Amino acid sequence: MTRMDDLLYFEDFAIGRIFACGSYPVTREEIVEFAREFDPQPHHLDEEAGRRSMLGGLAASGWHVCAITMRLFADHLIAKAAGRGGVGSREARWMKPVRPGDVLRMEAEVVDLKAPRSRPEFGFVTFDCRVFSAREQVALVSMTPIIARRGAP
Repeated sequence: MTRMDDLLYFEDFAIGRIFACGSYPVTREEIVEFAREFDPQPHHLDEEAGRRSMLGGLAASGWHVCAITMRLFADHLIAKAAGRGGVGSREARWMKPVRPGDVLRMEAEVVDLKAPRSRPEFGFVTFDCRVFSAREQVALVSMTPIIARRGAP
């Protein structure tokens, strides 16, 4: 657990700053399990159906990629910040299929900072989270957590 003195506060973020957010191995079993539960489309459930689809093979659901992105973001950035929740995501793009055996890595770049006058105890930090396989960028997910300002209660 991160000590309070070591946390990142709103003032520690600057537009253009990039955070490495680790990696995540994707398995066939996980792709199918997620799809069965949350996105039961044939190309996420079955190799042959995936080959017949525009994806050209079994591929993870874009929502699964978003969930992996959130996990990496939470583990490698939010856990180190004075987070106070979030206001959502303005965009999620699935650019290339994620395949069984891919090891995804993510980086989060600060793209916007907003400090509301009406709430001086926190600010909004918007990140573009770029997700890559070994071959190419596969997704972009924007997120805006609420981060406490230094000295705020």
